[in-house]
Amino acid sequence: MVNTASRYVAPGRSTNLFNQAVAGLTRLGIGVWGSRILAVRGRVSGEWRTVPVNLLTHDGERYLVAPRGHTQWVRNLRAAGGGELRLGRRAESFTATELGDDEKPAVLRAYLRRWKFEVGVFFAGVDADASDAELRRIAPGYPVFRLSSR
Repeated sequence: MVNTASRYVAPGRSTNLFNQAVAGLTRLGIGVWGSRILAVRGRVSGEWRTVPVNLLTHDGERYLVAPRGHTQWVRNLRAAGGGELRLGRRAESFTATELGDDEKPAVLRAYLRRWKFEVGVFFAGVDADASDAELRRIAPGYPVFRLSSR
């Protein structure tokens, strides 16, 4: 059994190319299905690090979900406690609160409904129709952050 608490799926070449295309459009101010550039200070260097992310709005709240698991941006966001979401020249500062595993099922379900075509491969057969119990079972491997404006 895989330790989901440390789950990380490294991006492949096609993922890197796709992310570069989405990031380029987002930097130009064209959000692709809610895409943003996440900017967060590196936990060691203190320098800004950026990565394209899918911003989810669910039940009036905004979330970031890490479909590839405990990535560098997740680790940096945990350390920094916040960052910026960028779209073109606009930058919005936010603080982030990581959700506990029991809070994740509804957010993971909404995320899969919205972006399964893009991120479904990272969920190993689990989709938006999965039971709450199944979503809770995989929750440790999928960090989720609730965002609040600063």
